[in-house]
This record gives sequence, structure tokens and C-alpha cells, in this order.
Amino acid sequence: MTTDTDARQRQLAFLRAQLDSWPLPDLIPQLARLLAAGEPVSVQQVATAGGWTPEQVQAALDRHPRVDYEQDGRIAGFGLTLHPTAHSFTFDAQTVYGFCASDALEFPVLLDRSGVAESTCPATGQHIRVELTPTEVLTVDPPDAVVSTVRPTQAVTDIRTYCDLGNFFSSPDAASDWLTHNPQGQITSVADDFEITRQSLIEVGWVAP
Repeated sequence: MTTDTDARQRQLAFLRAQLDSWPLPDLIPQLARLLAAGEPVSVQQVATAGGWTPEQVQAALDRHPRVDYEQDGRIAGFGLTLHPTAHSFTFDAQTVYGFCASDALEFPVLLDRSGVAESTCPATGQHIRVELTPTEVLTVDPPDAVVSTVRPTQAVTDIRTYCDLGNFFSSPDAASDWLTHNPQGQITSVADDFEITRQSLIEVGWVAP
């Protein structure tokens, strides 16, 4: 498996490249916190909360081809989404979803809420459950579960191309075929991926230390 240091360096390089290319680098955490209330939000709501104009928000969203929208044009998700995916995070009786496994581990940090991330191993079909606080992983079931990631070191237009490759696997052995087909990817333990994500969010200024 990839070392914690290597994976963290890749994650930071990717986040920094992505943020440098975005006109509103704080849009994702601002949007996630609004959506965590459980309802889609309008461009105007996001603009008001972030101190931007609606035109700035819409222009930033238009740069990404797979933002989740409702039929009425409200935003349902980008990173954190209200549209069901394979990766959920439940907190305070509210369930949100992530584009990838690492997203589900990111939410307790970003939202400052304890909760449970759940998914299904795409190789074995085994249910995976992770209990989290904003600062640590409490339990992992099964205990050998791992996270797959592909972390490019340059900005990308369609983030979901890479998010689609980020999954929970029930064990390193279960992830071996994925790694064979994605040699540029990494496999890390759930606890390591959580800490890599947490530290990266601190270093880019999305959450306080």
C-alpha cells in the first residue's frame, strides 16, 4: 500500500493545483456546509453565504460538467451531494453522499460532525461501515477495509472522472484487481486516508487546525 507521506503529498499537490485553477477556492466547503442542512440550494443562497455575486458562483460551477442539479436549477451537490451515491455519511439523523470514498471520510472534518460512513466493496459486495469523529476514526468494519484513490498532481476539468475510481474495499486483497487496472492509483487504510484528508483540509485552510 502507498505510504502515508506519499499519499498526503499527492493529495496536497492535487488540491493546491485544483484550487489554483478555481475562481472561488472556498466554494466547495461553503456549498457542502449549506447542503448539509438537507435541502438543495440556489446560486443566490451560495453567493450570499460566501460573499460572492451569483454570476461568480454560476461561472465557477459552469467550469465543472457534473455538478448535481435539481430540475428547478437548485444545486444538489458537488463533492457533497444529496443525490444518492455508493458512499454515504450519516450524522444527526441526516444522510449525505460523496462522489468518492474519500469524500465520505472528509465530511466529518468539513462539517465538524461525528457520524457513520457506509459503502459496499465493489469486489466482494461486503458492507463497509466506518464510525468517525471530526478528528479520528473510531471503528472500521471490516477492520482491514481500505480506500482506493487516484490523485493527479495537476488540475482536472471533470473531477468525477477520478472520483469514480475512489472506493472502499473490504481488504487489500479485494482491492488488488483494481490496483492492477489502475497502476497510477493508491490503496491506503481507512484510518490513513482519513488522516491524509483531514490534514490536507487544514493545510488548504478549509478547516481550522
